[in-house]
Amino acid sequence: MSSARTTFYRDKHNAKLMGVCSGLDDYTGIDAIWWRLAFVILTVATGFGIPIYFVLGLLASKKPPHLYADREESRYWQRVRQSPQRTAREIRARFRDINRRLAEVEHHYVSSNPRLSAEIERLR
Repeated sequence: MSSARTTFYRDKHNAKLMGVCSGLDDYTGIDAIWWRLAFVILTVATGFGIPIYFVLGLLASKKPPHLYADREESRYWQRVRQSPQRTAREIRARFRDINRRLAEVEHHYVSSNPRLSAEIERLR
């Protein structure tokens, strides 16, 4: 999973400071406000929140401007990062459904047109 769409990036477009929390939002699908709150709590509780934030900010690359075409594509890649196997199963299920619907359409046209049915059988 080394694709550009499965890599963690800082999201400077939606950033408040360095874009780490908005990058985590993009990467995980968990809203940036919760990441910001987590960093504040981590800072208050242990004192490590701010250093971790800045280390992530320095290590992560800036998000490419046109990484996703739209919000739906962004959500798709979030699901891929969370569970690639589940996403593959969902895609296979969609293709099975499309195949089933195409078979129904083919059956409808073939059953009502015997000449077309004979031509399809001849091609098989």
